[in-house]
Amino acid sequence: MRIRNVVAVPVLLVFGATVAVAQTFEPPRLADGKPDLQGVWDFRTLTPLQRPESRVDQAVLTAEEVAELDSQSAAREAAAFAQSEVRDEPLPVGGDVGAYNSYWVDQGASVVEDQRTSLIVDPPTGRLPDLQPGIELEVLSLGEDLPGTRPVRVRAAGIGADSWYDRGLAERCLLGFNSGPPIVPAGYNQNIQIFQTSDHVVILHEMVHDARIVPLDGRAPLPDDMRQWMGDSRGHWEGDTLVVESRNFTDKTASFNPSVMTAAGTGATLHLSERFTRLADDTLLYEYTVNDTETFTRPFTAALPMKRGDLMFEYACHEGNYGLLNMLAGARMEEVAGQ
Repeated sequence: MRIRNVVAVPVLLVFGATVAVAQTFEPPRLADGKPDLQGVWDFRTLTPLQRPESRVDQAVLTAEEVAELDSQSAAREAAAFAQSEVRDEPLPVGGDVGAYNSYWVDQGASVVEDQRTSLIVDPPTGRLPDLQPGIELEVLSLGEDLPGTRPVRVRAAGIGADSWYDRGLAERCLLGFNSGPPIVPAGYNQNIQIFQTSDHVVILHEMVHDARIVPLDGRAPLPDDMRQWMGDSRGHWEGDTLVVESRNFTDKTASFNPSVMTAAGTGATLHLSERFTRLADDTLLYEYTVNDTETFTRPFTAALPMKRGDLMFEYACHEGNYGLLNMLAGARMEEVAGQ
């Protein structure tokens, strides 16, 4: 398939056009007059966080390229269902029992509606800015014990099995691997549910089932020495857009997780700005800006249109977290066997 390059100028202009369309939409409102953001919102998408290097000068996909991606997605889904038969044979004792196949993973059916080649809209390259000198991207793998140091700030994977401290935050059921903040599509359970009153907004994440409670009443932020896994959030309205500013993240998290197995910087230096805007009855625009000049050479912004979802299911991560227990127990058995 021949790829047609498009001049890189329109990245923010195309996104700006989407926002301009939203200004003509009159959102439903609550009794206090604020837009009603409530409901379940689905953020899965085929659009990657960063523009692929193969599309370096291409801000927007062609209609033909979108159709090709949609077709590939449908084929993957059909193949996944075909491979989803129940295993009849017993699991191997002491061997590889396998893991999730593609039946259990939901990458989304298509790209975002304005056909951008990345969720990142600024920088105009659609790519993450460079890391500051001395800052390295931590990259781990699910199936290997890799050199690293504590705290482990990736969401999945880890650096060994000496302790639960050597495993990723999602494996420890502390933070979902796609729940952020900020929210980055990945894997499955890609839903949030928003509850709203005149003085609070609650953002409930399906993954790990964590709830962020965001005050809107103008209260003072927490003191600097009080750090939280999901930061300290305060919200306010700018017109019909809900703006959430978050600081006071813990140094046990990353400044940003580009994927479930990568981490950059420390949450201790992160200032996160998020914006929620109703674009249509079935669309909620989620934007975020990561501002951490200790980690990145400049701030960056991503835009993710969420679609109206259906039901939220409880993700009782701690109740069923036998994988972590068995991982550590298996490592102890290997140590005994090796003596």
